[in-house]
Amino acid sequence: MLNVIRVLRSVLGVLFFTLILSGCTDEGVTKTYSQFPDAYGKDDTWLVSWYICGSDLESEHGAASADIEEMMETDLPPNVRVLILAGGTQEWQNDAFEHPLNLYLYDADGLHELKHLPDADMGRAKTLTDFLRYGEENYPADHRVFVFWDHGGGSAAGVCCDERTENMLRLNDLRQAFSAVYGEHPAEPPYEIVGFDACLMASYETAATLEGFARYMVASEEMEPGNGWNYDAWIGALGDNPAMGGARLGEVICDSYLAGCREEDTEEEATLSMIDLERLPALTSAYEAYSRDVLARAANLSPAFFAALDRAAQRAENYGGNTREMGYANMVDLAGLAQETAREFPSAAALVRAVEDACIYKVHGDYRRRGGGISSYYSYDGDEDGFLVYVDQDAALMEQKCLLYTMLYGELPDEAEEVLAGQSNTGPVNVPAAVPTGRRQIFNTAALEDRAVDVDRDGNAFVRLSANEMDMLSSVRCNLLYIGEKEGIVLYLGSDTNVDADWEHGIFKDNFDGTWPMLDGHPVYIEIVEEGDDYNLYSIPIKLNGMECNLQVAYSYTDEKYRILGARRGLEPNGMSDRNLIRLKPGDMVTTIHYAMSISGDDEDFIAVDVDTFRLGSHPEVRDEEVGDGTYGYLFEFVAPAGESALSNIAVFEIENGDIMTSVE
Repeated sequence: MLNVIRVLRSVLGVLFFTLILSGCTDEGVTKTYSQFPDAYGKDDTWLVSWYICGSDLESEHGAASADIEEMMETDLPPNVRVLILAGGTQEWQNDAFEHPLNLYLYDADGLHELKHLPDADMGRAKTLTDFLRYGEENYPADHRVFVFWDHGGGSAAGVCCDERTENMLRLNDLRQAFSAVYGEHPAEPPYEIVGFDACLMASYETAATLEGFARYMVASEEMEPGNGWNYDAWIGALGDNPAMGGARLGEVICDSYLAGCREEDTEEEATLSMIDLERLPALTSAYEAYSRDVLARAANLSPAFFAALDRAAQRAENYGGNTREMGYANMVDLAGLAQETAREFPSAAALVRAVEDACIYKVHGDYRRRGGGISSYYSYDGDEDGFLVYVDQDAALMEQKCLLYTMLYGELPDEAEEVLAGQSNTGPVNVPAAVPTGRRQIFNTAALEDRAVDVDRDGNAFVRLSANEMDMLSSVRCNLLYIGEKEGIVLYLGSDTNVDADWEHGIFKDNFDGTWPMLDGHPVYIEIVEEGDDYNLYSIPIKLNGMECNLQVAYSYTDEKYRILGARRGLEPNGMSDRNLIRLKPGDMVTTIHYAMSISGDDEDFIAVDVDTFRLGSHPEVRDEEVGDGTYGYLFEFVAPAGESALSNIAVFEIENGDIMTSVE
């Protein structure tokens, strides 16, 4: 018997079902059960295949064991069974799984070990293929569900990173495995649902990978919290009513997931959506048409065009953090990007409608309510390695590959001519044939480096930009430094978009009022993650009880207050996201992390330093507070697409008794 029990699950399960069956009415849930009636007979057989790559989620937190124990709270009828392949972790936190790779069956009679398997890499296509084939050959069923469990990294990184080998399943690996068992184009989808209890996998590219192999896909656009899916709720619902179809089951999965997030207090950035893969051809057609229109405009290699596109991508919801501290998942909400560019491209409206049609159900938290349920890859950081992994995925549209290639390398790839002629190749050989050894300069940000700063009659620092200079910029941000002459250091406090920006006249002024965000009264280094119409999202690097992580914070324009969402580590170097969202508690030990540089030293690079260590009070909070007397430096940051940026000269703020005196060199 497993030894990890999720506290109060039996009680919570009742609450989940009460909430679900009554129909959720809050704005976090888009539809009700009435849309998805039962589709099958009550005696139809079901097999749920569960591919658990335990990774550090199991070895450090016992998360896989907890979910298995959660599932075992359900009583299944004879016609519903769960087949489990579990591996990919250094250590199991339960007494049942004694081997590196475990094959189990859970049915009406409980949990059964089927056989001892030789160890295998959960991040390889062969392991997935063998598991798919084993389930197909040994457990016939009228309906099938397949669930991937682990970390996820989006369209480039993929899913299921084996902790021991550090290999992961890319999207091409998924397609290869399903095709090996069911053929490249099965006559009927073999699965009702293929789902991802993993971060960042609700993308167009993932859906295109699984087209033909499942009726529906269930996944999250955003990073999932550690509580993940509620297995007692949705597997229990299937056991209670095997007559439900895939659409209704997907609804149960979504609703119970959001209910569980609310119970665990992790719902603010939660998302989960169900995509009807039979509607994917229409979505593909609309996405291709839109991407061709955008690529045709990009062919002119105009900095202004790419800057406008990047501003649209910045305004749309993006997922995975996408900051220097968090790392870059490079995933953008597809409908959001299309909506932000609708004035320029009439084809955007059709794409938005196609997303709305394909995403038949979705749930979300308060700070992820703008998303359409389907994301896609967008190179926020301009990282070449990540881009080359993305273009190697067969499911990615050639139009998008050519577009991002043009933005990164400053030239059209050879394939663009055929693409623009409507001859897009979506076959297995679809990577741009030639990758330049260097990049052509579209965005000449070097010309903005050390741009002169002036002071106006009101004491505001400002810079003036020409129309051509503004044309290549996505945004203008502010950077704040503390200049400690007595201490002999310069301390970097972070960046924000709180700039008085006049894009019509090219004047950008500081909005500094002597305050900066502080955690329980301690100054923090802060980076903006996303700027919205009614809220901003920020990331703050800290050590929480000795563990380096990023505190995620939302700022609401409505009440002008910050809300602490939780702390998690950033993306791993392999692109996998951290699911362990930690809520702050009174008494937690926090160390703020800043970046510092010696005033007198020869080294001009900022390095990470621990600054303040303190215990959180009874009500931990982030709020803007006065920074106090001293000398502060202010720089304008000029941000262009593909990760290009430059910094102005420094403006100096001398603060004494709350009064601010501004000067420049």
